[in-house]
Amino acid sequence: MAATVLVWRGLADWLQARSITTLADLTPQMLADYATATFTSTSRNYVGTQLGALTRLWAFDQLSPDPLGVPEPPWETHGVDDYLPPASPQGENVTDAVAADTMGPLLVWAIRMVDGLADDILDAWAERRRLHASINPGPGTPGTAAAVTAFIDDLIRRGRPLPSTWVRGAVGVAPAYVAALTGATIPQAHYRLRKPAVLDYLALNAGPCRLDTKLTGKVEGRPWREYIDYHEAATLVRHLGTACFIVIAYLTGMRPGEVLGLRSGCCPPPRSGRHLIYGHTFKTAQDERGHHVPAGVMREVPWVAIKPVVNAIRVLERLVPSGSLLFDHGVHGQRAAAGTGSLNTETINTRIEDFITWVNSEAIRLDLPEHTIPPDPYGAIGASRLRRTLAWHIARRPGGLVALAIQYGHLRTAISGNYASRSRDGIHDLLDVETALATIDTVTSLQDDLDHGGGISGPAARRAIHAAAQAHRFQGVTITARTARDVLQNPNLAVYDNPHALLMCVYKPDKALCRRDTTTKTPTLDDCVSTCANIARTDHQAEQLRRRADELDTKAVHVPDPLAERLRRSAAALRHAADRHDATRITNESS
Repeated sequence: MAATVLVWRGLADWLQARSITTLADLTPQMLADYATATFTSTSRNYVGTQLGALTRLWAFDQLSPDPLGVPEPPWETHGVDDYLPPASPQGENVTDAVAADTMGPLLVWAIRMVDGLADDILDAWAERRRLHASINPGPGTPGTAAAVTAFIDDLIRRGRPLPSTWVRGAVGVAPAYVAALTGATIPQAHYRLRKPAVLDYLALNAGPCRLDTKLTGKVEGRPWREYIDYHEAATLVRHLGTACFIVIAYLTGMRPGEVLGLRSGCCPPPRSGRHLIYGHTFKTAQDERGHHVPAGVMREVPWVAIKPVVNAIRVLERLVPSGSLLFDHGVHGQRAAAGTGSLNTETINTRIEDFITWVNSEAIRLDLPEHTIPPDPYGAIGASRLRRTLAWHIARRPGGLVALAIQYGHLRTAISGNYASRSRDGIHDLLDVETALATIDTVTSLQDDLDHGGGISGPAARRAIHAAAQAHRFQGVTITARTARDVLQNPNLAVYDNPHALLMCVYKPDKALCRRDTTTKTPTLDDCVSTCANIARTDHQAEQLRRRADELDTKAVHVPDPLAERLRRSAAALRHAADRHDATRITNESS
């Protein structure tokens, strides 16, 4: 309270300097001018606290038996963001999560590459390397020259297509591939392929450079292609490596540098229980004498690996030598990160965008336009955004996108529990922040609905209204790991939106039917019980119940009678729940 009074005193001094001696003469514009001139800190949290103190002055005046007429601050009517300094561009807590509509298909394609297409790509890559290694380094002989001539003449005589590739957007010759097949040198193959008669034939009879490998991969139940071309094998391996990075980074919550520092053998077969990933640290690596260890030292706490992550690591281990970095620049190419010999984050960021472009072209080629990856509204999918996105989805999408991974294990338990002892800034902090932000969004949205006459029903309705009344406390407050823990430890704010069940859970452990262990701090939203005393439902959710019922009735028209009857019963139950809401709903005024 003392800090609040100091803010009021500062306002009084500012007004007196302008010959204003009574709060009755205070205007909203004066409050805005004072805030803009005085609260110049770059800390959003600090400025938000100062603005809150001025809001209290107005609130106290409203409650006074003889109010002076202190005006409502403009940030209360127009929103507080315009009066706050911009958020810091640094730090994970202000990193934008990748939109669900983008992250969903991106993860699906990454897992598809790892689990379904990796064998085809790696076999093709091995065959491509074998062919490349077999190319005659020279010098050529008349015999090798004759061999390449005979190869070309035979194809032309039989009317078969000539091996080709794309060069600067046009069809070009493929001397390396032809040299590998014939035993000639590349210059010999190039010389004969560039003859005018051959080029004229090639212009009308260009063919692929097929690799002799068997393809078994499928996309949506159909073969993904007939063959892999000699010239695309390296590109496909690059995309496969990118897919592995996405799977590992997203489904473990590792930072980009932690993923890029992993080595072959980092995830040994477990004797029992879960797979664990053992990484190295370099920045603080020291031996027992305190000397820096350039090769790094093993991290004390491993990461938990669910099945898709293990599969991605196994794919990378097939690419690199034993003991090497999984993203060794000598194998994956391009620029290395200083001191590690791995690809750097900048390269990975570029490759993620290239992967998305390739996926979208593949989806169109396969006549699967619904499988394209839409652009993210916040821009490029940088590697650093994956970690924040995981925390966002775990906190806000129970049973949704992360269900892709939950089928292999309890992802939140594995990740947050594993990081709990790692460090103060581990992913458990991000999970706390995202869960707290989800809670604040839920109670703020509820308060807005209630302020506009909305109603709420259910055994926990009054508790939900009480929680919503606290929403104003968080306006302008930056949610850090510390404030997030304060929010999550407040039992009066334990409100969880459950979009799948179309209700809210106002969680109290001793009343929860989804948890037998009453000491658990969070509900199991994918196991919600309709008779639970923690349930509340809003007008908006009741409307959604009716829309869902209409959808079921529509489906019932097009299915056999037994299933149709089941759908109609489900639709009737949804409408009954919506009607019960209408009959029992309470509002701010009636509560």
